[in-house]
Amino acid sequence: MKLSSTPFGAPFRGTGFRFTFWKLVFLFLLAAGLYATFIRFTQGLGAATHLSDQFPWGIWISFDVLCGVMLAAGGFTLTATVHIFNLERMHSIIRPTILTAFLGYILVCVALMYDLGKPYNIWHPLIMRNPHSVMFEVAYCVMLYTAVLALEFSPIVLERFKLHKALKVMRTILIPLVILGVILSTLHQSSLGTLYLIVPEKLHPFWYSPLLPVFFFLSAIAVGLAMTIFESSQSAKHFGLQLELPVLQELGRVLVVVLWLYAILRFEDLAHRGVLSLLLRPGYEMYLFWLELTLSLIVPLILLSQRKVRTSPTGLYWSAVLVVLGFITNRMNVSITGLEGSTGVRYFPKWSELAVTGMIIGAGFALFGLAVKYLPIFPAEHALEEPETEPSTAVLEAEPVLENAGD
Repeated sequence: MKLSSTPFGAPFRGTGFRFTFWKLVFLFLLAAGLYATFIRFTQGLGAATHLSDQFPWGIWISFDVLCGVMLAAGGFTLTATVHIFNLERMHSIIRPTILTAFLGYILVCVALMYDLGKPYNIWHPLIMRNPHSVMFEVAYCVMLYTAVLALEFSPIVLERFKLHKALKVMRTILIPLVILGVILSTLHQSSLGTLYLIVPEKLHPFWYSPLLPVFFFLSAIAVGLAMTIFESSQSAKHFGLQLELPVLQELGRVLVVVLWLYAILRFEDLAHRGVLSLLLRPGYEMYLFWLELTLSLIVPLILLSQRKVRTSPTGLYWSAVLVVLGFITNRMNVSITGLEGSTGVRYFPKWSELAVTGMIIGAGFALFGLAVKYLPIFPAEHALEEPETEPSTAVLEAEPVLENAGD
């Protein structure tokens, strides 16, 4: 099989649309989400959600925004590692990581439109500046970082359409863009935690801490590494790619260090605030707190501390899945569970809230699949053969082949 001589080969080219179980799931999520969207924008938040004046932020903020921003953190983590520190051995995972981050931030912006009471006023922070507001800083950083991600992603599109002059310009300014992206990400990843510093009497002691900005930033780095391992494993499985095991093993070693740092700081914080005694006091919050710790720290650290797990594709994959699920639980606990006790409200999202969230998640998978199909996302030297079986979790992908390959 003859491959293209360019660093990144031609995009995958499908052989036609094939109806599969996962496409049926996607169509169901899309239909339910669009119907919920109609309700939301014709009848308002009251008809489409279980939100209230006592509990104004639900799953659209806690999962779609707080978790969405965190899940897209691989963009600044890996681009800084590869481009600023010039670690070329990790270059093969940069493009899918940037794609994931770019899609993540676009979908975060989409989700935010659902939660805003007047979404048509989303442009107001551009001219109505309040530099003393944490939400203002988050809004500006997210807007600017989404623009930076679009520019970081643009060389992939320019390469696809052979716009060499524009591609040369973008590569010239790539390093300053990466540095700017790291600064903006650091600011708003931590500032999302700062949002909750203004409610010390309302947020449960398990989750309120003066170190919340630090915890949010460290958890974003951990999830960024874990998501890179997850998406690399899934891409290798469903697009017939060679798994970059040495790179993933290195990410696994870094992930252990980040998790231990987070765990030590978290324990010290709980001890310093005198909260350790609550860890054995049965209750709704205690059970969810232990679930969070088990998924995000205890089990992953036990697994990744063993060399045979840390060097195994399966071990790395499941450790990464646990880390992602654990820190999603953490963000949901901070934004929902931790506030329920003080408000006297037990919030559970309405079906329409879940439908919109499901549609956004499905759109993320679908757009990733389409980007891989039509753009040079993966290095050509790693796309050596077609997958033997039909993808089971990709949503809209057709069977991939290489455009410029021949026998």
